[in-house]
Amino acid sequence: MEFRVDQIDHVELIVPDRYEAAQWYRATLGLQIVPEFEFWADDPRGPLMIATESGGTKLALFSGQPSGSQQSIGFHLAAFRVGSKQFINFVNKLPELQLRNQHGELITRETIADHQRAFSIYFCDPYGHQLEITTYEYDETARQLSIM
Repeated sequence: MEFRVDQIDHVELIVPDRYEAAQWYRATLGLQIVPEFEFWADDPRGPLMIATESGGTKLALFSGQPSGSQQSIGFHLAAFRVGSKQFINFVNKLPELQLRNQHGELITRETIADHQRAFSIYFCDPYGHQLEITTYEYDETARQLSIM
């Protein structure tokens, strides 16, 4: 039998304060601390695991100072897929979130990337990690954006 992975389990991020970062990810993306793995964070070198409600997407938050340039080898960005309705909800929340991109520019409705088959919003967390919200429900999203 051929070996195949099921999915990406988690992405590791280095942050100055794991619980402060978890609060930001909860407020911005709705990610929650995973209670059954929270004991790992008792070890200063262990991760604080946060995830989507279904647990299908997880981030492992490790303590430290983020470093490296955007051109360095390794992590470049983490993209989160949503449906059209959630994408529009995120767009409507942008003024409140005050998100910025890697150049320090404010993210607005006008900065949405139209990839012709998908829409994306690119932004950074408070620690400089590049993130993306994307939807492949192109036609419905285009319709909603045109009436906003």
